[in-house]
Amino acid sequence: MSFYISLTGLKGAQTDLSVVANNVANVSSIAFKKSKAAFGDIFASSGGPLGGNGVRLIDVNQQFTQGTLETTDKTLDLAITGEGFFTVKGLGTNGSVSYTRNGSFSVDKNRNVVDTTGSRLQVLPTDPTGDGTPTSTDAAGLIDLVIPTVHPDDATIQLSSISIDETGLVSATFADGSVRNLGVVAMASFPSQDALRQEGDAHWSATGASGEAVYGAGNNGLFGAVRSGTLERSNVDITEELVALISAQRNFQANSKAIETANNMTQTIIALRA
Repeated sequence: MSFYISLTGLKGAQTDLSVVANNVANVSSIAFKKSKAAFGDIFASSGGPLGGNGVRLIDVNQQFTQGTLETTDKTLDLAITGEGFFTVKGLGTNGSVSYTRNGSFSVDKNRNVVDTTGSRLQVLPTDPTGDGTPTSTDAAGLIDLVIPTVHPDDATIQLSSISIDETGLVSATFADGSVRNLGVVAMASFPSQDALRQEGDAHWSATGASGEAVYGAGNNGLFGAVRSGTLERSNVDITEELVALISAQRNFQANSKAIETANNMTQTIIALRA
């Protein structure tokens, strides 16, 4: 039995090492969220004085704490201070919707604003000349953010600049001084964000356990403020992770020693019987 108990400890320590190593490896990844392995004891169903049967992995939980912010010189570099996610849509007309904290956006050849995976940033519609309030916050109303090169009413007037405020309102300023609203960055919130499914590249998808996304503008209620010209770094504390790495390594070594000791005892008993 001691072999099995120590083996579960080895497997647990190995999982812990893998989780911590992944955190360390992604210390420089934009908007990466560190994970933590949670373990529980295995109790013998038959009871008795030797009730413990080892350890088991309960879950690997992501920690959605705020990462540090880094200032850049790009308007389309976006970060969220507080809760919420950017909403993006995959390639193709029927691309799947996912959610990200990685706000490293750029403009593709079709003038769509896309993230590092090529997924298109989604915005809520708004009156082009209004106050920037979204006219719809339903999933069905989400649209791609497209950056024009000229004024929609006069092709001779060139685009001058783009600005994005704390609510996520994207505004285009043209050479004649006129301003047009292009949409409001679609912020998403979930009843249980811890239950989101990891998709890689700091992207997540909704699950039954996470609940459906609620959409809205930034800097309001459930949603944090949108910061233009800023990127959110990983929330990994490298010092903390290195300490955890040493702890997991010692745990692995201790369980290995326990197996070695149990093996020596077994060999001694066999020798005595011989």
